[in-house]
Amino acid sequence: MRLNVNPNRMELMKLRNRLAMARRGHKLLKDKLDALIQDFVRVVRENANLRREIEREIVKAFEAQNIASLMLSEEDKELVTLVSQQRLLLEVRTRYFTGVRVPHFEVQVEGDPYAYGVVHTPAELDTAFRLFSRVLPLMIRLAEAEKTIELLAVEIEKTRRRVNALEYVLIPNLEETIKYIQLKLEELARSAITGIMRIKGSMS
Repeated sequence: MRLNVNPNRMELMKLRNRLAMARRGHKLLKDKLDALIQDFVRVVRENANLRREIEREIVKAFEAQNIASLMLSEEDKELVTLVSQQRLLLEVRTRYFTGVRVPHFEVQVEGDPYAYGVVHTPAELDTAFRLFSRVLPLMIRLAEAEKTIELLAVEIEKTRRRVNALEYVLIPNLEETIKYIQLKLEELARSAITGIMRIKGSMS
């Protein structure tokens, strides 16, 4: 759609400058969109791998817990629950993917998971605690990946809209308007030449 401007040389210069800027902006945004999509695909793959790893570890942990539970008396189970204490330290930082700010979680587990002692407990209980201790950091990494995916998806959609607005609306409108002004100026130039020739013809 042609822009509503006066067809003169000053407007033509302005529009040519706007068109050059729009084309540069389009290229930059297109490059950003490509980079964002690459980051998005990579994080989605990491997320899928994390999910599979967590599922495997949880299954093994519950299997070990079930075996240990069969081998423990109710009194020992209560004792283990009371004595086993760990503390989770979670630090939230930020990092950037192609200019998008995303969360980064750093987790530390403090405390002895085997504080209940090993004399009257089966080895399967130690295995269960060890496996569950491994699952927790993985789940935090999974939460980080899923939030990153969400934020990247929002930025991808926003950038895609801007790219499309430039590619299919602004740039074609500017090109059409520039062409219109050039035709008008050519018509004016031809009219002026015709007028001069008429004047010369009437004077001869």
